[in-house]
Formats: sequence, C-alpha cells, structure tokens
Amino acid sequence: MRTWKFAAALLLITTPAAAASGTDAAQSVGRMRVTAAAVEWQIAVANEKLILTVSGPRDFAFTKEFPNGSQPSFRIEDLGARMLLDGTYQYDLRVIPRVADEVRKNLLAARDSGDADELGRIQREAGLDRPLFQSGALTIRNRAFVSDGESESANGNRLGPRATATRTLKPAPNDQVIPDDLIVQGSECVGLDCVNNEAFGFDTLRLKENNTRIKFQDTSTSAGFPANVWQLTANDSTSGGANKFSIEDITGAKVPVTVTAGAPTNSFFIDSIGRVGLRTSTPVKDLQIHNSDTPAIRFEQDSAGGFTAQTWDVAGNEANFFVRDVTNGSRLPLRIRPGAPTSSIDISPNGDVGLGTASPQAHLDVRTTNAGADVFQAIGVDPVAGPSFNFGYSGASFGRSSGFFNVRPDASAIAPNPSLRFAVANVQYMMIDNQGYLGIGAGMADPLFPIHHANGAYLSVGGVWTNASSRAYKQDIAELSADEAECALENLKPIKYAFKADPSEHHLGFVAEDVPDLVATSDRKGLSAMDIVAVLTKVVQEQQQTIENLTRRVDELDRSHR
Repeated sequence: MRTWKFAAALLLITTPAAAASGTDAAQSVGRMRVTAAAVEWQIAVANEKLILTVSGPRDFAFTKEFPNGSQPSFRIEDLGARMLLDGTYQYDLRVIPRVADEVRKNLLAARDSGDADELGRIQREAGLDRPLFQSGALTIRNRAFVSDGESESANGNRLGPRATATRTLKPAPNDQVIPDDLIVQGSECVGLDCVNNEAFGFDTLRLKENNTRIKFQDTSTSAGFPANVWQLTANDSTSGGANKFSIEDITGAKVPVTVTAGAPTNSFFIDSIGRVGLRTSTPVKDLQIHNSDTPAIRFEQDSAGGFTAQTWDVAGNEANFFVRDVTNGSRLPLRIRPGAPTSSIDISPNGDVGLGTASPQAHLDVRTTNAGADVFQAIGVDPVAGPSFNFGYSGASFGRSSGFFNVRPDASAIAPNPSLRFAVANVQYMMIDNQGYLGIGAGMADPLFPIHHANGAYLSVGGVWTNASSRAYKQDIAELSADEAECALENLKPIKYAFKADPSEHHLGFVAEDVPDLVATSDRKGLSAMDIVAVLTKVVQEQQQTIENLTRRVDELDRSHR
C-alpha cells in the first residue's frame, strides 16, 4: 500500500509524454517530415538561408546550406560511404536571417570600436540577439530512416503508441492526497510498467515505462519569485528519436544540457577542487581535454548574428600546436612545433615583441644564439603576393618616423621582381632587386646597375663608379675661369697618409680642411675627386692653350730666319 501511495504522490509532479523533445516539440523553424529515403523540413520562418548540420557515428559530419525558398533535406545518399552505418544522428537546422547593409555596417563599426552595449542594442533592434535554430535526432536502421509515425506495440499495461500524449491511471476521484509527510523505508517504482514484486536491486527510486520524465513545476505567482519550469527527460518519445538524457527548460522551450547514449566514460568529469576533465577523470589543470588523436577546440561563428560566418580550430598533437582556418581551406596560419625554445615569441607588457628573447628592447627584437642563423628569410612562392615584413605605426599610412622593409613583388613596379625594399613615411629609399642590384634614394624603383642612386650616379657592372653629371641634375651652371683654377691648383697640397681605421694601407691625396674653398665641401670632411679633376682640366687647358700659342710663335720665328 505504501508503494501505491508514493507512486500517486509522485504522479503529481510528472507530465504526459511529449510528441518530441527540445526544439522539435516547439517546431520553431519548420515541420519535419521523415520517409525511408529522406528527412525534409517545411520551413515556417523568413530567412536569408538555412544551414543544416548532421553528425553521427564514427565522426560522421555533414553540413549544407539551403538558400531562401528551398526545402532543407537530408537523404540516405548524403551518408556516402557510410550508407550501411545504422545508428542515431543528431541534426541542427539554423536560420540565417536577412540583414540590411546598413545594419551590417553598424554592427562591424560597433565591434571594431569595442562597444559591447551598442553592439547588443543593434542586434536587439534587428532581431539578431536570439539566433533561431531547431535540433533533434534521426535514426537509420537497415539503410532507411525510422519514421516518427511508427508506434510501439502495446505491452503489459502500456496504453499503446509511444507518443500517446494522454494517459489515465485512475479516475480523478480515486487519486490519493496525503496532507502530511510521507516516509517510505524502501524502494519505489513509478510508471505504467511497474509490477508486483519488482526486483529493485540497489535502486531507491525507479521510473519504469516507455516515457520517463520528471518535471519540476514551480507554482510561484508572487512578483519577484522565480517560477521557471524544468524537466529531466530520458530519451525522445518518437520513433527514430535519440537515446539521450536531457535537462529541459520547459518555460523557455530550450534544452541546455543533453547526454546521448554511448557517450564514453568520463566524457565530462569535475574533480573535488573544480577541475574539469573531458574524457578523463584525472584533470591536472582547470580544463583538460584528453584524446588519443589531436584533441581540439572549435570556434564556430555563423552569420545569424549579422556577421560573416567563420570557423576556427585550435588543436595539438605530436607534430604541432596549431590554429586552423577551417572556413578558408583549412589553412594553418599559426603552428608551434614541439621543442620550440622558451620565448620563441614573447610580448612584453608595453606591446614590444621579442623573438628569441623574453625582454625585447624595441617594438620588434629578434635574437638568436646561433651565430650562423639568418635573422630574416623570405622566399616568394606567389609571383604576385610574395612574403613581406612591415614595420610602422598603425593607421592608413606610416608616421614620419616610421619605416618598413618589404620583400615582395610589386605589381605596379617595373620588373624584375620580387625585391627587398626599405621605406620611411611611405617613401621608398632603398631596394635590392632579384638580381642583387641596389637602388638608393627616393623614387628608385628599378636599379639598372649593381649600385644605382636616384640622382643618377651608379657603379657599373665592370666596377667603374660613374657620377651623375646630366644637365638635368644641375643648376647655377657657370664657366670655371683659368685664374680660379690656377689659384686652386696652386693651393692644393698633395700628401701621403694612412687611414686610422687601416694604418697598414697608405694612400695619396689631400686633407679636406686644407684644400682651397673652390674644391672644399660645406663641412670640410670630404672631397669630391671630380672637383679636383675639373680644376686640373681647366689648368691643363690653359697650359695647352699657352703651349699652342708658344708653338705658333716659334714656328713664325723659325720661318722668318730661313
């Protein structure tokens, strides 16, 4: 008798079986139709497109986009080589709403500025704050989908189809109400399939029938008191549904927690000090993910919030720790190999970056203990978009004191390319092309000689230095007088000397501080050989003219004496 009384009391907090669990029951996106060959959804909401994702046994994964107006479906042939693989498959059907260009622009601006409040306001006003989706389970048996229209045969005291929504245990007048505490010193069985002399084993409370649910129905009505209704649900109630255990938010029509049958031991484990293990019962850090092959985390952003869809993976294995750009061809823009030394990349509190050092002394500080190692190496594979290194202030253009060097082919530059380029304030001042030619000076885009300056001076292939001497480069052109040249030549004092940097090598020349003003530089620290050549040329010309005049006079005197 005590068992029946407890069962009757427990029935006060249980509910009839639902036709489906989770969002399927709410039919928030569309009505699902199941046949042996396919599952289709009749869409009931406006959308830009829909994204269907299906996952299943042995890491099966399927994703497909359906444009507005089309009917999402998942067919047996979509399984490909896994057509013979029976089991339960989970699906997720997400709605991507239409987003006006102006809204998208405002969203991006708010995200770039870091204004979370403004971002939330824009999403709420555009109806993007609650992405709409529908999820559930599909079952494949004998190469066919199990239809949700199938019914389970009556058995014992069951009332018929598994999805029956109405059940009556006894007429209402026969309900037992216990207006006092109820203490049961034994085990209890509640459900239509409980029998006399039930073998409980170690069970204290058993729910036994083809739909087992426990609902927590808060009856609070006073303002300020929480009244959300929750439910523990074991298994879907429809044929072809999922074998799973869920915590359901009945009031919000959501299923925040689900565990599917077959999940491995310690799929989710919390130890005594709050550390979380995924597939391990011995986490040694706050979160530990254990897997025999490449444990990973996926970051998946869909476009339901108004932003461009993007998926990233962060993972690690014996080969590397990496970040994968799944959306763009599964590229690996970041990889760290096992054994990489400490501070391979080190960012200081002020934003300075050290490569090979934990204490960078500049915005980028590169160090190595290998004396023969290259500091930078760039190899261009793409002839149009080769590798580059850029240094400078952020913004549309570099600041006055900033600079960069760039290894790249320049589509706008004259061949040959690629090249190594150095620039300051967006003005290029030096480059080395792919022949090894060095170009110096603003505007030198394509050196034609081993060393070629923008002012026209160059070192020839044969090793001859040629000064820039075109009239186009000069101004204030005037003839050098003989008197100026002779005066300068007379005051030039040739010397023998050795440079302090190399005392072993001796030279002939002049001291810059001692030469005449005509050939002196403004700082009197250097000399131009061409200036002295010009003086000598003028003096020699005058001497040659004198020699020619004297020769004529000698000839005239010689003729007169004949």
